[in-house]
Amino acid sequence: MTVYNYSLLNKAGEEQSLKDFEGKVLVIVNTASKCGFTHQYEALEALYKKYKDQGLEIIAVPSNQFGEEEPGSNSEIQSFCKLNYGVTFPVMGKADVRDESALELFKYMIKEQPFQGFPPSDKTEMLTDYLNGIDLNYLNDDEVKWNFTKFVIDRQGKVVGRFEPVVKPAEMETFIKELL
Repeated sequence: MTVYNYSLLNKAGEEQSLKDFEGKVLVIVNTASKCGFTHQYEALEALYKKYKDQGLEIIAVPSNQFGEEEPGSNSEIQSFCKLNYGVTFPVMGKADVRDESALELFKYMIKEQPFQGFPPSDKTEMLTDYLNGIDLNYLNDDEVKWNFTKFVIDRQGKVVGRFEPVVKPAEMETFIKELL
């Protein structure tokens, strides 16, 4: 089993197979427009521009599951990403990425790369405190914890990395370069 067994709804609401990205290194990231991590769009775009010719593809999957920070329609999300961050990588249709309603792709990626905790960063304590305030057990499962959780897929379609929201996209660069 690989990510190529799954598909996502694109911005027009049409099914797009991840097989269309076969042979590329993928970063699949759940996103939101009104989040404290939204600025990561800019850094993701920088990575994309730097490495797309070497086979990197970034796929954003907007979700409104975390603090209702993605309230817009698919059209509004597309406009926001392009106008505010110059995003040129695919931004798919809005979807659930956590719990029972999560896309099957996210359930698979979570199983392949379980939650290992938040690494030290300037945002770790704040995010941990916030999530513990939601539910003391929130950090005890492997689910996506918040917006901008980034999964890295190798050229064979295997999920080989998971980077939590507190990890800046630039901090993933060395890992991505090794896969390219």
